[in-house]
Amino acid sequence: MEFFIQQVINGLTLGGLYALIALGYTMVYGIIQLINFAHGEFFAAGGYMGVILLTFLAAHGYMETHPWFCLFGALLLTMGYCAMLAMAVEKVAYKPLRYASRLSVLLSALGMSIFLQNGLMLTQGVYDKAYPTDFTSGGLDFGLITFSYMQILIVAVTIILLVGLNALVFRTRIGTAMRATAQDKVMSSLVGINSNRIIATTFAIGAALAAAAGIMIGLYYGSVRYDMGFVPGIKAFAAAVLGGIGNITGAMIGGLIIGMVEIFAAGYLSSEYKDVWAFIILIAVLYFRPTGIMGENVNDTRV
Repeated sequence: MEFFIQQVINGLTLGGLYALIALGYTMVYGIIQLINFAHGEFFAAGGYMGVILLTFLAAHGYMETHPWFCLFGALLLTMGYCAMLAMAVEKVAYKPLRYASRLSVLLSALGMSIFLQNGLMLTQGVYDKAYPTDFTSGGLDFGLITFSYMQILIVAVTIILLVGLNALVFRTRIGTAMRATAQDKVMSSLVGINSNRIIATTFAIGAALAAAAGIMIGLYYGSVRYDMGFVPGIKAFAAAVLGGIGNITGAMIGGLIIGMVEIFAAGYLSSEYKDVWAFIILIAVLYFRPTGIMGENVNDTRV
């Protein structure tokens, strides 16, 4: 029983991270019907910006005196950096193709993914970069069950971000504008909504969430790598499809399911094939239920 509970804790931790990444896919698809294959690179960029900031702070001794203040400061700066990066990518790679064919935009997304990944490789090197993780070691022990401080941090930050996003989308004027733009860009423009600005904002929010996942997964596993965005990005995409791409609640549920399945498969079957399950789920969903768990949502909850 203890082993099962431990797997649930691990699954929630990993699933929360996948949910944060999946939200970027589903928000961008919901508003411009684009599968942004460059989204995984925002996750990787967040991981690298996090290690750069935290290493700098550790080198100057700030991590010893104010570790949690430094951590949350680095988290906010990383999210801001990736938000601006995503807005720049949207302006350069997607905005000029707003009225082009979907194939053209898709190829642009693939090209931007390759460009960003190679940019990370050239600027940061091909070797892993280690996170300063001394202050995050340890945890709470309940018999044979361990809830590490890093897991507590990830779950807490994930819940805060998901609740904050939900409030932003459903409780604010900008959220209303996002939903209106997702439903009908022409009509939303007629009532004074700047659709280009809303689309750029959507990219920024999705990338900021992915950046938060990047820095937390770097702290969780202890290092980052230039190509770290590919596999988690595909898993997050599978989570978005599983939940019903274009649906925010579906992306959250899909991320948690993918994380749980991966952890339980690694714990009870084989860790060597843990990455396969996301792809099996993706294929099964596309074959049996292409609209995902939440279905294609065409009412005002779609973003």
